[in-house]
Amino acid sequence: MRRIIIEEPYSDSALWSRRLALFAAAVVGMGLVLARAGLDPTAVLAVIGSAIVIACLAVLCAGAATVAIWRTGRKGVGVLTIGSLLAILVLAYPTYLAVQAIRLPVLNDVSTDLDDPPAFSLSRKAMAARKDWVPASVPAAVRQAQAKAYPDVQPILLDLDGDEAYQTVLRAVFARHWTIIEAIPPGGRLGLGHVDAVAHGLIFGFADDIAIRIRPLAGQTRVDVRSVSRVGRHDFGANAQRIEAFTDELKAEADADSK
Repeated sequence: MRRIIIEEPYSDSALWSRRLALFAAAVVGMGLVLARAGLDPTAVLAVIGSAIVIACLAVLCAGAATVAIWRTGRKGVGVLTIGSLLAILVLAYPTYLAVQAIRLPVLNDVSTDLDDPPAFSLSRKAMAARKDWVPASVPAAVRQAQAKAYPDVQPILLDLDGDEAYQTVLRAVFARHWTIIEAIPPGGRLGLGHVDAVAHGLIFGFADDIAIRIRPLAGQTRVDVRSVSRVGRHDFGANAQRIEAFTDELKAEADADSK
């Protein structure tokens, strides 16, 4: 007599968890491609936001599948595990940004000089590079919030004369892989040097603008850096991290010159 073995079906919630997680990962990939292709950041963020919602639904389905499998003994542990892991990967970076948003002040413009931040060039070339966008001035109260959140963002003092400091700044900019828009050596009526540059974020490649002021002093040179995000009101600490990394690079270049 033949025995009929009835195999337990897969949990529908587990299957939907994997499907939604795979779809969310695909949407994230599409968003990154569109961002690198230069699509409008608002549209890119809308795509990424959709992926986050889908990934959250995948997590909910995974939770429902866990309960269903525990109660009914249906198959699908491996399926929901894949769905959960993919969804967590999609949500990992947005979760990090959410923590940063809570921990740090709402700020997208960071400068080593709180009282007199370096100004961006208004030349035709610089304006074209920024697509006619000029960063707005930051209220004093917001600057003070920056001082509390990023105490290590300080003016950079180099034991070099103005011209040497200018060349050192250029090498540090190249080392950071920033694109120089305009570079003016120290001189003129005020004796100041200036560099305008553009940096691109590691994940989405959004453009951030950087202004560097080189001020020769007696026996040394002061370098001030300002980094501004074009997209969003919150930079999640990216501009401060950029300035701190540039400070380290600049000091390393200066130390190499002195050897």
